[in-house]
Amino acid sequence: MSTHTTRDLGEFGEFARAQTPGLLGLAHALTGNPHDAWDLTQETLVRMGERWGRTRFDEPAAYARTVMTRLNIDRLRRFRREVLVPGNHREDARVELVGELDGWLVEALATLSPRQRTALALRYVEDLDVRGIAARMGCAEGTVKAHLSRGTERLQSELARHRADPTRPSTQEATPR
Repeated sequence: MSTHTTRDLGEFGEFARAQTPGLLGLAHALTGNPHDAWDLTQETLVRMGERWGRTRFDEPAAYARTVMTRLNIDRLRRFRREVLVPGNHREDARVELVGELDGWLVEALATLSPRQRTALALRYVEDLDVRGIAARMGCAEGTVKAHLSRGTERLQSELARHRADPTRPSTQEATPR
């Protein structure tokens, strides 16, 4: 038996339509993969929809981003335990990005650890400070500072390599941390 009213569902539908592009952009920054970004965005909206009529949200958009960040952390924990099997991956799903990203930057972001990429995405995509990132990631502020510092250092190193030889892919010499 559902406790949602038609009004609640209509409000949630408006919320979902308005927030999906931004959530999808954040999810792509967090995952680095358009398929995972869609999955993470959908799971976030499902979790929000389940609570929509029963919970009062002061800032529903901010809460959705916190849900997304925590779901991504859980996804990364599960991912570490899974064995990946090579196979055909479809490339037909597209994520609409607000701005154009250089290929070297996409490759450089892929060299970061998932926690570094998460911290950097929350800092530069969501414009959060260290305290806000720590709250979303569920870790200490010092840990966030370390992730930001190491991730930024890695990106600067990749930028220097790209500027030295823009035709060489950035991942040739890079190893994930």
